[in-house]
Amino acid sequence: MKRKERHHLQQNELAHTIETAREFLETRQRQIAGVLTGLIVIAVGIFGYSVYRQQTESRGSVLLAEAMVALNARVVPVGAPGQGEVPAAAALGATGTFATEGAKLNAALPKLKAAADAYPESTAGITARYHLAGALAALGRHEEAIQAFDQVAKGAGASSLYGRMARLGKADTQAHAGQLDAAIATWKDMAATSADDLPVDAILMELARAYIQKGNTEEARKAFTQIVDQHPNSPYSAEARAELENLKG
Repeated sequence: MKRKERHHLQQNELAHTIETAREFLETRQRQIAGVLTGLIVIAVGIFGYSVYRQQTESRGSVLLAEAMVALNARVVPVGAPGQGEVPAAAALGATGTFATEGAKLNAALPKLKAAADAYPESTAGITARYHLAGALAALGRHEEAIQAFDQVAKGAGASSLYGRMARLGKADTQAHAGQLDAAIATWKDMAATSADDLPVDAILMELARAYIQKGNTEEARKAFTQIVDQHPNSPYSAEARAELENLKG
């Protein structure tokens, strides 16, 4: 085929391709426009959600910080010597000290609850509710504390760090409330986990103490032995050995 003829055919093919593309675009113009519009809406939505999350975290962090000022305030009994200078707690409108731990916790509770309820799904909100649960437990309000710990585990996720800490807090609260079977079940389950960020030796110690309180010395002996054998460098190993000797006696 001569060069001129080949060039002519190529021109025809190009023209045909352009015409086909033009017809395709014309027939599907509405569909393409709809797809583009949808992509733009999705992009705007993602951007808006990202901005909202950042603002939520920021506002939640401010509320959490205000609550932590109260929670971390000093406890100085009335007439205690050597009080020295005391940091101001402007958010409380007070001097920054409390005469008792209970007074401090009661002052912190409404601030922790406000921070937890304002943005419950944010990191700051989950953190605030965890501290709220701990404060309730320390005040002896066990059922409220257990409920708050459950909310933390649900919001953070059972496998997250806060979720596992909430389970431990709940078990400790249950033990103090006399709900030993429930506490033992949680401690046994968590002692068997392979998570590196869990203090298994401390969990085993709490488990053993609960068994002692319940009168089950055989299971307590197993938990103490596990501490000695599997965690010889633990700060609880000496106490575990002493308890084993007591059980022998």
